[in-house]
Amino acid sequence: MTPQNPKKSKLSDKPIPTRERLIFALDVASTEEAKRLVEELGDSISFYKLGLELFMAGGYFELLEWITDQGKKVFVDLKFFDVPQTVQSAVRQLKKYKISFATVHGNDEVLKAAAKEKNGLKILAVTVLTSLDQGDLNDLGFKVDIKSVVLSRAKRALEIGCDGVISSGIEAPALRENLGDRLIIVTPGIRPVKNVDDQKRTVNVEEAFYNGADYIVVGRPIKEHQDFNSPKEAAEDIQNRIHKIFEG
Repeated sequence: MTPQNPKKSKLSDKPIPTRERLIFALDVASTEEAKRLVEELGDSISFYKLGLELFMAGGYFELLEWITDQGKKVFVDLKFFDVPQTVQSAVRQLKKYKISFATVHGNDEVLKAAAKEKNGLKILAVTVLTSLDQGDLNDLGFKVDIKSVVLSRAKRALEIGCDGVISSGIEAPALRENLGDRLIIVTPGIRPVKNVDDQKRTVNVEEAFYNGADYIVVGRPIKEHQDFNSPKEAAEDIQNRIHKIFEG
């Protein structure tokens, strides 16, 4: 019997179309710029994350519908965090849209309130933002290491009824080892090359998936590419790398 490749031992086996495993973070200042970028990226991207910057720009839900009308998937990344009843009502409002994922931040009661209203929508709990490192957690008063915080929050989120978590690729192996394939792991902070921005706990494309991620979220390395002729070319390079991991 041929031994299993240890690099592939945590590789996601969920039935996800390979090109949907790349989620593009559409972090731009206006809906006009967002539409231009979506059109420029064309078929290189089929899954988009819409966050707070676009939400504050106006026209967020009109843009969302414009994207889904083109057969693309949308991830609403607004990190709902408020009293449980307010979060529950906010998630309920999302039912009228064709949304795949939505993020929720907060304690058990907040997550539980969101999970009550998901109705086919996948609720992703935020564990520890990838812009934070151990020093930041120490400053916030956490007396345990990041891996322990992430694992604890993920376990509780899964028990409460959430479908998955937002987690750095660094902590993803511990999630897979302890929770198996029961939850969706979405990994931001992907840096295909050396990192030079505000993300601290980063991994590259291959590390993220071999560590157990189901999806990766990439924004600036595509939008602000340096080694390619266009954002579409940068996105296709990542898609090719993902294809080699899962199909090669």
